Amino acid sequence: MRYRTIGQDPATRREVSVLSLGAMRFGTSTDEATSFAILDRYAEAGGTFIDTSNNYAFWVDGTQGGESEELLGRWRRSRGVGVGITIATKLGARPNTPTSTFSHDIEGLSATVIRESAERSRERLGVDRLDLLYAHVEDRDVPVTETVEAFAGLVADGTAGLLGVSNHWAWRVERARNVAAAAGLPGYEVLQYHHSYLRRRTDLPTLRSADGELGAVAGDLLSYVRDEPSLTLVAYSPLLGGAYTRGDKPLDPGLDHAGTPARLEALRAVSKETGATPNQVVLSWLIGGEIPVIPLVGASSVAQLEESLAAVDLDLTPEQRARLDEAR
Repeated sequence: MRYRTIGQDPATRREVSVLSLGAMRFGTSTDEATSFAILDRYAEAGGTFIDTSNNYAFWVDGTQGGESEELLGRWRRSRGVGVGITIATKLGARPNTPTSTFSHDIEGLSATVIRESAERSRERLGVDRLDLLYAHVEDRDVPVTETVEAFAGLVADGTAGLLGVSNHWAWRVERARNVAAAAGLPGYEVLQYHHSYLRRRTDLPTLRSADGELGAVAGDLLSYVRDEPSLTLVAYSPLLGGAYTRGDKPLDPGLDHAGTPARLEALRAVSKETGATPNQVVLSWLIGGEIPVIPLVGASSVAQLEESLAAVDLDLTPEQRARLDEAR
């Protein structure tokens, strides 16, 4: 396994594996025995960066979420997991009532919600401090200063470490970081967004959730991270739900444009040259790029996880990387 340091403050920064494991379906569609087996193998391989949320996975069984955090808490206790494993969680998108569909009726990012939801996440995970806490989706009904101060309050009292943000427009991330910096408060240091090798169309809305249109990785966000090396970019859904390798998984309409066939052709050529799967090439491309990205992968079996773990040791040549980058 390979590792990188995220965060700047010695009191909160973490050394994490360059491959993160998503626990979104653990405890719901992925049963406990299988979830534990995947987590055990990930830890055995040196993986130290696990991702969850307080709303996972409400859509599976019509709850408000929390099943994933609860399972991770049970796994931690049964395995005696300590500070060597970084568990990231999110708040802000938990539905206010049980539901099986995405809704606009979510908790949001008020000071009260941040304080109370963080406490419940700590209880479910069985930890004294949340290693990394994200604002999951935008809340335009709450002043940004209130949200920034509430997150900083958790850091000040030792119940949260690093702060992160997901699914916000880049200009809103910058606004929040400026507010925090002006007040001498800790701000967002980790950005979690949908990102993969294929590029999305720019003439369509990016991504949508209960909170409306969301910013996904595009040129503005990449240039922002390039100019702010203190930031870490974590890429969720980097393998497009299996669409790179499975014929029964069609590409999202946002990827339907003239550049996609060329990039798929380059990806398949590099895959053939290296003897690696297209998924492994995508993960290696993200990890070792000019802007290093930590891919966040899901797995419903140990075999799926093994494929992703092998990508960590795949080193693309400069020529192969150039061919992937330049494909239009």
